[in-house]
Amino acid sequence: MSVHGFGYAPLEGGEASMGEYGGKVLLIVNTASGCGFAPQLKGLEELYQRYRGRGFAVVGFPSNQFRGQEPGGREDIEQGCRVRYGVTFPMAAKADVRGENALPLFRYLVSRQPSGEPGRGLRGRLFGLMMRLADPRGHAGPEVRWNFTKFLVDRGGEVVRRYEPPVRPEDIAPDIERLL
Repeated sequence: MSVHGFGYAPLEGGEASMGEYGGKVLLIVNTASGCGFAPQLKGLEELYQRYRGRGFAVVGFPSNQFRGQEPGGREDIEQGCRVRYGVTFPMAAKADVRGENALPLFRYLVSRQPSGEPGRGLRGRLFGLMMRLADPRGHAGPEVRWNFTKFLVDRGGEVVRRYEPPVRPEDIAPDIERLL
């Protein structure tokens, strides 16, 4: 099994398969346009534009599971992502990315990469503190812990790295380059 064996619902409706990205390097990201990390959408779009001609894609999966930061419907998500941040990369319909109703794709992603790079410097330390305050007993486990968790997938559909929300898209570029 690889990422390519999973389906998802595109933001525009209908059904799609991750298999359509076979042979491409992917960055799969859970998003929320009302999150403090939402400006990363611009950086994700820049990565997409920079590398898509070389076999790279970004796929965004909006979720409202973290403090209600994506409460609206399709039109609101389009406004927040496509209009406000200029996103042209594929976006899925809003879905759960953790818990018992999580998309099977996200259950698979976290099973392959149960923890990730928290980010360097102050951003990474603050994120770690925020997560400890949210779950002081440390029971978060491998699940997605917040919006803008990113999973890097190689051309064969294998998950090679996980990045926690503070890691900026531009900081992932060297890893993408290695896979291209």
